[in-house]
Amino acid sequence: MTGYVVEAFADRASRILAGPPRLGQTRLVAVDGPSGAGKSHFAARLARALGSALGSAGGAPAVPIVSTDDFLDGWADQLTFWPRLESQVLAPLRHGGSGRYQAYDWGAGRFVAPWREVAPAPAVLLEGFSSARAAVAPELTCAVFVTAPRGWRTERAVARDGEAVRGPLAAWHAVEDDHFAADGTAARADLVVDGAPAVAHDPDTQYVRIDLWTAERG
Repeated sequence: MTGYVVEAFADRASRILAGPPRLGQTRLVAVDGPSGAGKSHFAARLARALGSALGSAGGAPAVPIVSTDDFLDGWADQLTFWPRLESQVLAPLRHGGSGRYQAYDWGAGRFVAPWREVAPAPAVLLEGFSSARAAVAPELTCAVFVTAPRGWRTERAVARDGEAVRGPLAAWHAVEDDHFAADGTAARADLVVDGAPAVAHDPDTQYVRIDLWTAERG
């Protein structure tokens, strides 16, 4: 049987910062998973914990969160946006410089100002679908995979974005399924998180880890 373990964001942040930087001097943390699973929620709380761990008497520094959704040129760019992310953010960080990009405006259907800067930092979070893809795996200090039941994720997304997204989401989910199966993302992740946990915990300071190896250990 799969096991569920409550863990603290603060503890995970400490483990990440104790790990080696693999993207230049940056510890790149990918928060991947299917749409609506809770990736943004997890990334925001982990960033806060990382900032607290890095902080001093002057206060906790902000830890950058870069969303892959900002690089998609519309629905059809679900997987092919990566060269844009690579050239605008990952390559500069790899060489000690600052990334710089414009986010896609889904209402306007184009990339819009202002330019957003991603300065070199001890840790940077890359959040969104395919962020932990095999191509970037060697440069990740930590790969997180957040998952939840499809029906729950669909209704959550529709409640947030409106009924009009239900059709595009069905096609989106099919691409997600194919990508994750081919990429082996969850199996390669350092941490698999339950985005819709039934286990009691404090969602602001804790998350629920899914122990995928319990069944094999018996």
